[in-house]
Amino acid sequence: MFMGEYNHAIDTKGRLIIPSKFRDELGDEFVVTKGLDGCLFVFPNTAWQAFEEKLRALPLTNKSARKFSRYFVAGATPCELDKQGRILLPVSLREFAGLEKDVVLTGMLDRIEIWSKDKWSENSSYEEDEMDDIAEQMCDIGLVI
Repeated sequence: MFMGEYNHAIDTKGRLIIPSKFRDELGDEFVVTKGLDGCLFVFPNTAWQAFEEKLRALPLTNKSARKFSRYFVAGATPCELDKQGRILLPVSLREFAGLEKDVVLTGMLDRIEIWSKDKWSENSSYEEDEMDDIAEQMCDIGLVI
C-alpha cells in the first residue's frame, strides 16, 4: 500500500528519485501513465494488470469506454529504477503533467501520483465544508467510515 507525500525535484535529464518507501512496493518494473486531474499515475505491474483487465472488459462499442482506455493505455510507458532509485520520465508525460522541476509524489493505496508542486497545491487544499460535502457523497456511493 502506498501512502504519504514526498517532495522531490526532476533533474535536467528528466529523472526523478522515487522515495525509498515506495521502491519495494513498486518492484523492478512498473507502469507510468497519464493520471486524472493533471497528474501522472504510477502502477506496480500487478495493479496495472488488474486495471488493464478492467479496461479490456469495457465494450468496444461504447465511445466513452474507447476514449477512457485510449487515455490511459496510449500514454502508458514501462519504467524501471536505476541504481540510484530514479526513473526517467518521458518528455510527453512530463509535458502532460506540467512537470518541470519541483514535484510531489503521493501514495494513493494501489498507485503513486506524481504532481507538479503547483498543481498539487491547487488540488490538495480543501475547505472544511467542502470535505463534509465530499464525505456525504462518498457515503452515497457506499464508503462508510
